[in-house]
Amino acid sequence: MADFTNILFIDIETVPAEKSVEELSAELRSLWNDKVRIMQSRMPDRFNEEDNEESIYRREAGIFAEFGRIVCISVGFFYRKDNQEFFREKSFYGSNEKQLLAEFLEMLSKVGNKVFCGHNIKEFDVPYICRRMLINGLELPACLNIAGRKSWEINMLDTLDLWRFGDYKNYTSLKLLTAIFGIPTPKDDIDGSQVANVYYEDGDLSRIVSYCEKDVLATARLYARYKGATPIDDEFVEHA
Repeated sequence: MADFTNILFIDIETVPAEKSVEELSAELRSLWNDKVRIMQSRMPDRFNEEDNEESIYRREAGIFAEFGRIVCISVGFFYRKDNQEFFREKSFYGSNEKQLLAEFLEMLSKVGNKVFCGHNIKEFDVPYICRRMLINGLELPACLNIAGRKSWEINMLDTLDLWRFGDYKNYTSLKLLTAIFGIPTPKDDIDGSQVANVYYEDGDLSRIVSYCEKDVLATARLYARYKGATPIDDEFVEHA
C-alpha cells in the first residue's frame, strides 16, 4: 500500500441539540422556524404533507451547527509495524459535547501535522466541528483555523471533491461510491437519517459510534482505491 500515514481520516455524527423542538428556548424555536420556512421555499421536495414542526426538527436540526450538536467524532490513521500496514480507529463520544471536543483537541495536539480526509469534509464535518468548538468556548487549533486561507493552503482531502473532477452539479454519496468500488458499505445497520432516533429514543450511543467508525474505514478504503492501492483488510483494522 502507498504511504498514507500522514492522513487523519475523520467523520462526525450529529443530532438535534434538544430531544424535542418544545425544549428549545422561545427565541431559538422562533429562529428555527424561520430557518424551516427558508428551507421549504428553497427545497420544497425535502418536505411532505405528513411533516409537522416536531418531525421536521428531529429530521433536520442536527444538520445545522446552530441547532444541533456532535455526539461522536471518529478518526482513523494508517501505521506500519513489522512491515505490515495497520489501520487504527478511535472515537470521541458522549452526551457532553464540550468534553468530547476537548478530548479531540488533545488528540490533535499529539498527532502532529496531519492532512484531514473525509467525505464532504469541507462542507460539513470540519465547518461543523469549528462552529461547535466556538459555541462551546474552545479555541480553534491552527489546523482547523482556516478562515481566510487560500484553497491550496488548506490541508484537507475530500473524497467527494476528488470524485467530482471539477464537476460540482451533483452530490455523490459515500454509500454509492463504496458500492461501485466494491467496498463494504458503512450503512449496513443505520444511516445518518436514523442517528437522532437511535440517540434520543433508543439511547444506543455505541451503535452510533460503530456506524461512525464504519464511515471512517470506508472513506479510508475509498481513498486507497482512488490512489490505485488495495484497501486494507478487516484483520488489520484496530479499535483503540
